Formats: sequence, structure tokens, C-alpha cells
Amino acid sequence: MPGVRAGFLTGFAVCVAGLGFAYYLQYAQGLEPCPMCIFQRIAMAATGLICLVAGLHGPVTRAGRWSYGVLAALAAGAGAAIAGRHVWLQSIPEDQVPACGPGLDYLLEIMPWQQAMAKVLRGDASCAKIDASFLGLSLPGWTLVVFVGLLLWVLAVSLATQKDEWR
Repeated sequence: MPGVRAGFLTGFAVCVAGLGFAYYLQYAQGLEPCPMCIFQRIAMAATGLICLVAGLHGPVTRAGRWSYGVLAALAAGAGAAIAGRHVWLQSIPEDQVPACGPGLDYLLEIMPWQQAMAKVLRGDASCAKIDASFLGLSLPGWTLVVFVGLLLWVLAVSLATQKDEWR
């Protein structure tokens, strides 16, 4: 297991790679993100930002490591929950998928952010459509795998002990 600083910076690098791939798919391949995809990007950015701050800070106390680890795990857990909902939405029969709704920008213009967020998390037909898959998993499926991996990684990094704590 790498040191705490390197561990959190590795988590940051994974988040940057994930976001970079998402923007590549959007701008180079023309895959427009649905509202749930945008929320997953926000969770990925939050996880990455927390990992970056933790990596730069390099907490030496157990409380410091756990503080960053819990925050990063919460962000990754939220992303995993959204991605899991997205995967579920893609797996239900077409006749049970909610009808298409307006885009996220419009929702945020016409209603409070809490209502817009609840509407997005319910999902719609644009989120249920599978635009691409790799090895049998859709993009949200792979995002779920990455979020679960990040969650486990930041918790493992938080559990890591510093050599000076053995004294």
C-alpha cells in the first residue's frame, strides 16, 4: 500500500482520468451526457477534489486521514448510488421507463435545485438509453465500478498507518 499522500493522489488521478474520458466521449465522440451522467461527473469531481486536498495536505494523524477518507468515501458513495440508479434504470423494461423530461439547465431555471435534483434522480428515457458499452457493461456500469473502487481505495488509504505511529 502506498503512503497516505500517494494514496490520495492516486485517487485524484483516477478521478481526473474518469472525467477526462467522460469529456472525451462528449466532445470527441459526440455522446451527450444525460442529467444523471452530469450528477455522476459532479460526484467524481468532488471525490477528486477531496483526494487532491488530502494528498497535498498529507495528514499524519489518524483523525486527519479519517476525516479526508470519510469525506471522499461519502462523495464516492453518492456517485456510486447515482450510477447504481442509472444502471437500474437502464435494466428495466422499456414500457416502465419514465418519459423523457427537460434538460438539467431548464430544470434548474424553473424549479429550486432540490426539486430539480429529485426529478433527475428519478430518471427518464434519456437516462435509460444505452449509448455505449464495453465488455457487456454500459458506461454507467463502468462508472459504478470506478466509484466502488474509489470508495474502497480511500477507506484503505485512511486505514493505512504511518511508520511513525508504530513508535
